Amino acid sequence: MEGTAFYQQEFVRFEREVEEIETSWLHQIRQAAFSRFNTMGFPTSHDEEWRHTDVAPLTGISFQPSTSNPSVPPKEDLVEATFDQHACSQLVFLNGRFSRELSVVQPLPSGVTVGSLADLFKTSSGEVKFHLAQYADWQNHAFVALNTAFMQDGAFAYVPRNMEVKEPLHLVFISTAEDTPFISFPRNLLVLGENSQATIVESYVGIRKGIYFTNAVTELVVGPEARVNHSVLQRESPSAYHMMYLALHQDRGSRMSSTSVVLGGGLGRSEVHALLKAEGIDCSLSGLYLATGRQHVDIQTMIDHAKPGSTSRQVYRGILNEKARAVFKGRILVRENAQKSDAAQINQNLLLSEDAVINTTPQLEIFADDVKCKHGTTVGHLDPEALFYLRSRGLGEEDARNLIVYGFASEIIDRLSIDPLRVWLSEFLPGWLSGTHSNLEAS
Repeated sequence: MEGTAFYQQEFVRFEREVEEIETSWLHQIRQAAFSRFNTMGFPTSHDEEWRHTDVAPLTGISFQPSTSNPSVPPKEDLVEATFDQHACSQLVFLNGRFSRELSVVQPLPSGVTVGSLADLFKTSSGEVKFHLAQYADWQNHAFVALNTAFMQDGAFAYVPRNMEVKEPLHLVFISTAEDTPFISFPRNLLVLGENSQATIVESYVGIRKGIYFTNAVTELVVGPEARVNHSVLQRESPSAYHMMYLALHQDRGSRMSSTSVVLGGGLGRSEVHALLKAEGIDCSLSGLYLATGRQHVDIQTMIDHAKPGSTSRQVYRGILNEKARAVFKGRILVRENAQKSDAAQINQNLLLSEDAVINTTPQLEIFADDVKCKHGTTVGHLDPEALFYLRSRGLGEEDARNLIVYGFASEIIDRLSIDPLRVWLSEFLPGWLSGTHSNLEAS
């Protein structure tokens, strides 16, 4: 059974499974979202927003729901996935379901709530009911609608007004790749009150090779004058499909920095949609994507300047090898009444082979006349003069090549907020260049 028909059947089964334990308001959200998905269907190459990314292979697979009791991965895999050596709160999810056994929550300031979203689906929690499904655009995005209809678990974090969470919060989604292709729908709701501060990291990790589909949505609400440092690390298995939608909702005077690193998956798309809804907001988005073999990576960003006097910056860098394909589309929207907006966007790409391809499209849509906006994009190969210079100083060809590539990636790596994550990526990159990281080789 292919396409939407399979999900229609699964939705009927899923509703029977959860109807007795969930509240009526959540049921109504699910119904509306699935109805919308059923109307839209999966996107095709005829849709402008999906012109360079073909999801037909994904729609032809009947993904089964993940099992409720997946086997626990070996300790060595868990240590690497969770950066166990770093003291921080870690919520661990196996195949989309919260693992209380593997999770560790450090002592938190009074009033701060961190835990499983599924636990709150059974109640009428005020923050969840008020914010859930209000920012991620399920009305116009098929994969967000599908996630909203089937969302079952994920992370919830609430930081009240004037509170600071000093240790990072690490949300770890581990897929263990079962014999039958499976699907999970991580749903995260992260809410920061006025003048609060937090550091949040999301990791999506594939432990074993196998076919599975992670369809993740995160809604991050940043209150007035709040400060957030946010990162996403995607290192799925080589045969995995990964769709990630991050909705950022920033209020007056808030500061947000979000960095994404995309390494894994056979076919993946990561989207960031940021609404700067009030004055004096600062929004910084950055990202690094690596692709090799026949991987396909799609990066989409949208920053909406809705009110005057806000600033946004975007810096994304891609490194492509062998026959990899990548798409980057960055859009900045400055609305008519958003005077004094200051926005800049740059996308830079390094192609390590003649067969690698990048389609990059920076976009500005400006409806105000007193603004500062700019964008740019570059695509190039390794500079032979730089290679010659380094080799003339005694470096071998591989070391010289790795040094140039690391220098290209380092601006993004240095933005990562957790030290073990930054160190791990710095050590990972040389192995990726030499092809020794088999867990991310294309299948």
